[in-house]
Amino acid sequence: MTEIITPPIKSSIGRTVRTEEMLLNMGPQHPSMHGVLRLELVIDGEIVVDVVPQIGYLHRCFEKHAESMTNYQQVVPYVDRMDYCAAMNMDFGYVIAVEKLLGIKVPERVEYIRVIMAELQRIASHLIAAGTYGLDIGAWTPFLYMFRDRERILDLYEMTCGARLLYNYMWVGGVSHDLPPGFIDKAKDFCKYFRPKIEEYNNLLSFNEIFIKRTANVGVLPADVAIAYGVSGPVLRGSGVNFDLRRDDLYSIYNRFEWEPQIGKGEMGTVGDCWDRYIVRIREMEQSINIVEQALNQIPDGDVASAIPKRIRPNPGDVYARTESARGELGFYVVSDGSGKPFRVKGRSPCFVHLSVLPEISRGSMIADMIAIAGSLDIVLGEVDR
Repeated sequence: MTEIITPPIKSSIGRTVRTEEMLLNMGPQHPSMHGVLRLELVIDGEIVVDVVPQIGYLHRCFEKHAESMTNYQQVVPYVDRMDYCAAMNMDFGYVIAVEKLLGIKVPERVEYIRVIMAELQRIASHLIAAGTYGLDIGAWTPFLYMFRDRERILDLYEMTCGARLLYNYMWVGGVSHDLPPGFIDKAKDFCKYFRPKIEEYNNLLSFNEIFIKRTANVGVLPADVAIAYGVSGPVLRGSGVNFDLRRDDLYSIYNRFEWEPQIGKGEMGTVGDCWDRYIVRIREMEQSINIVEQALNQIPDGDVASAIPKRIRPNPGDVYARTESARGELGFYVVSDGSGKPFRVKGRSPCFVHLSVLPEISRGSMIADMIAIAGSLDIVLGEVDR
């Protein structure tokens, strides 16, 4: 009798798959992939042996577009579209880099406005992250509550610059519009409204027994591995590393406010698990409210456009600036050749780094846990692919 020999299977990256293993594609249409991401899973039954993220489905040539603009200001709308869930944070990072290249100091009022907008954006982004994360795991109500509260922030943005998602608000040297009449009072009202809502989220989701069982001791990212991979933001702090660029590599005026970075402590499981990464974002929203309230109370009068250059032509040179976006260390490397447009604009995406650590924390998990692990990293594919 002739013996049938099954030939070895190879994955798209050339990994040989043993006969008892199977290749399974999760995405790019999967609703829990948070964008057009394809995860190539190598599974042995229900156990994940390996994960290979396949990216590029949303690539829009951001860096090449930036180099093709006629001036530096025209890059801002393209920066908006990197992390479309936190566009204000993207703008903040880019304009700081160009201002560093030019040696521009912006007016005090501009500094306060930028911090207010950036921290409101951090809250709005974390509301998306936490709301959709609960939805991934099966909790519908928190998603509705968090998106309800996010709308109030978008109303403030629309009131200021007319946009609710992609703002083109922070410009090199200033902002496009001053705060409209009534903004400060409405922002203070939002802070008072929102602070008790955090406790509501905790009751609904954070300390829900089913949610804890799905996230505690799952996808553990040890601190040394996180540091070795260059992880940053809530993912790094979720592993117990007390590092935040707003404090440890100071930019803008964050040293004028009282607030504390939040870190994972292993309260429900192991330090660095999915629950820790989630709860860091919830607690960061409270810290952002603290910053916004202080900034609203301290904001000075003044002009917001006096430092906006009519013509941007920096001397030849290069600069790297990094800021703490909602997802971690956002960096911009800008090269000038002395002309009126950038020679090179390179974006450093925290989500790209976090996606690279996904295989490290997924091996040995169950297929069902892949959704919880991927969601806990809070990636945005517009930033990954650029």
